Amino acid sequence: MSRECALLLPRVCAALADPRQPGSDDTCLEKLLDWFRTLTEFDPDVKLVQDNPCLTEFFTSVLALPEPSPSILSFTLRLAGILAASESRFQHLQEKLLVKLFGGDGPLSSAVWEDASVRSGWVEGVHSMMHHQPALHFLCNGGGIDVIFALQGDPSLFVASAASRLLVHVLILSVESETTKPLSAKDCDWPACAQMIIKHIEDSLQSSSASHVEQSLKLLTNLFGSCRSTWTELLWSGVAKQIESFLTEETVQVQHMLANLLLSMAWSPVFCDSEGSFWALVTSALEHLTPVQAGPLAVGILRLYKCPQDVRIQALTVLLQPMDCILRAASQPLEYAGLLDESVSDPATVEGLLSSKSSCAGLLCQTLAHLEELLSLIHLPVDLPYASLLRSLMTILQFCNGFLSPASPLGSTISRILINCFRVQRSALDVLAALSERKGCDTLIGSLFDVLLAYLESPNTSPTVLKKTFQATSKWLVRLHELSCSNSQWQQTEKILEDVFLVLQKRLCSPCWEVRDSSLEFLTVLIKSLRDQDEFRQSLLSSEVPRLTENLLEDPESYVRASAVTAVGHLAFITYFAPESPAIGNQYDKENTVAKLHEILSTDPEGFPRRAVITIFTKWLRQGCTGQLEDTERFVSRVIQTVEHDLDWEVRLGGLELVEVFCSQTICQLGPPKCSYAPVLSAVTSSIHQNKSLQVFCRAKLFSFLFRSLCDCDKPVGQRACDILLALRGSFYPISTLKDSQETGDSPAGPGIAWLQRTLRQGPLAQNFPTDGGNGVDFEDPESMMLALGTIDLEELHDELNKCSDHVEKSPQSLLQDILATVGTIEENEADCY
Repeated sequence: MSRECALLLPRVCAALADPRQPGSDDTCLEKLLDWFRTLTEFDPDVKLVQDNPCLTEFFTSVLALPEPSPSILSFTLRLAGILAASESRFQHLQEKLLVKLFGGDGPLSSAVWEDASVRSGWVEGVHSMMHHQPALHFLCNGGGIDVIFALQGDPSLFVASAASRLLVHVLILSVESETTKPLSAKDCDWPACAQMIIKHIEDSLQSSSASHVEQSLKLLTNLFGSCRSTWTELLWSGVAKQIESFLTEETVQVQHMLANLLLSMAWSPVFCDSEGSFWALVTSALEHLTPVQAGPLAVGILRLYKCPQDVRIQALTVLLQPMDCILRAASQPLEYAGLLDESVSDPATVEGLLSSKSSCAGLLCQTLAHLEELLSLIHLPVDLPYASLLRSLMTILQFCNGFLSPASPLGSTISRILINCFRVQRSALDVLAALSERKGCDTLIGSLFDVLLAYLESPNTSPTVLKKTFQATSKWLVRLHELSCSNSQWQQTEKILEDVFLVLQKRLCSPCWEVRDSSLEFLTVLIKSLRDQDEFRQSLLSSEVPRLTENLLEDPESYVRASAVTAVGHLAFITYFAPESPAIGNQYDKENTVAKLHEILSTDPEGFPRRAVITIFTKWLRQGCTGQLEDTERFVSRVIQTVEHDLDWEVRLGGLELVEVFCSQTICQLGPPKCSYAPVLSAVTSSIHQNKSLQVFCRAKLFSFLFRSLCDCDKPVGQRACDILLALRGSFYPISTLKDSQETGDSPAGPGIAWLQRTLRQGPLAQNFPTDGGNGVDFEDPESMMLALGTIDLEELHDELNKCSDHVEKSPQSLLQDILATVGTIEENEADCY
């Protein structure tokens, strides 16, 4: 602790303990606790408490208050726990204070205990100090364990959850610090504190109260999830039969909690490597839990790599059962093979849930979410029946839009429930998109696009469902191209693309702006993925899509204009920039498009379209689409002169990215300077005329933009500009040159460069930054800019820009001053108001 903080701390403690003062801000108290955690984390010495007696005086003063503030009392309990986390400080505090703070005669027996923040502070304080045996004995011998047992059922879920985690922590500490020899099934002599907790668990599990059983199940779930020691298996052996009985007995309804418990155990090597009883219990759970309860357990098991194969197959069967039921309900008799040969649980249960309006959508959405989770894995530990799964997904989508008339009574019921069910549609389309990356669905691709096109064409498709349909369609079009390359099914691909673009033309003219926006995003994704494919380019350019897309640059909705800019920018790779483009040579159209985009950058009142333009311009530049160097120089110069005055900082930042790409490409194209520079700046200037890159940058007015950006009021802009200037200096000056120059102090910098240095140090406070040669700085003069790069301390500016904006205010000293200012006990001229 610094001397300044040590001087302020007594006044802070006195102010916090004074009931006449207004309460301090909770955020400041949290920061104060964080500071003490930092002080104590790596220093267990008692010196902190001995050198600052104001801390113990603070505890005593708060305890003496007849009606302490709940927030201050909670802070006091948490601070005491942090200080007592080391054994030496615990021993120093114990005799005087800890019993009064955490024992039965303290806050526990006062009216303020009714406040949840005080109970939370007590639990957190105890948790903080539980790092050594003296604290453990203090808790167990003083009745603290019983308090924690009671707090497990606290009306505040936050307190109840913290109490459960605390019991787990205490149990682990007791077993692992007080056990003298390894525990075994024959000789399981639990330490005293652990015995109390284990007996409480066993008694609660046998209780007729569902809440008591749930508390113990939560505790066990936390324990097995956080502790991988072998003794957990001994604890489990004592409660396994009771927990297994919950699967079949209906006296206490806690089945919904068993999936989480079993999954936390399955991830532990103590149980997943064992044979027999544990996996038998998992199998029993998959069989007896309801489909909704068993689903999370099934998908969790399928994510495991260490799992018996028969259990994995059973979990997959449970997960796929609703999808199998959908497939079987679609036709009577069954037209296609189902997903499953047999069921784990009674199929009538799943059929009943899918026939009920209250449960059908929920069960399907849960199942679909689990399937998407599995499909997102790079390596699936289990083989899914992809073709049957795809057929089931198409059936669900057809049920939802009413395009399927099932013959079976069950299918008719499900269809009526699912009609226009957006939740299920969105979930099914997500899985459909994920399925595009898996093999085995090739024979169904024609039927699949029939379903997707029906959704794209239907006026009843909601905008959110349409967006999901576009996403799935784009992924399957990529898959279709891969298939057509391998099996030469060009005619099918061309027909599907033609149908897709016909639908897209209609959607681009939709009165709903969300639909127009999604359509443009879809087009952009397609171009990114398929622009190199001949049949795609031909289908796109023979449609009205390019013309309609360009028209949307003038859409009244800014989001649509932004998406149109992006789409037009990517279309240009096909219409203007591709060597084999049909529009190659149509220079007028190309210049017209560039002019339209530049007009949007200059005049659009909304930020989104302007951001999109600068992003597209940068993409064009990055991919070499802006012509020869002279053309690119004029293009970049015009763009940066537009964006440097833009009110949107993201547009200005985009302009800097454009500059960065341009600088990198120009230096690579023209090569590094041809001569070696002298070790002093005055000699460097004689070689400037040979440095073509520097002359290009000056003509393009890059330096005025970069130096102005250093003083930008938005920090990311200044940081990026500084990074670019540092990179440029590294290109123009060898490191040895700069070092020698700095050591000799030989700098011919005149008053202009000195003024620039002073201005840059002001940062955002700099007023009216001139870029027209005022104050003796010519930003278009290569010699001046060479001197500026070599003279100005860019490292110092870089460090300042990268400092946290509140680096001063975050200091402990400033924090203590803030607290004193808040409670009104500091002189006005000392207050850290900012």
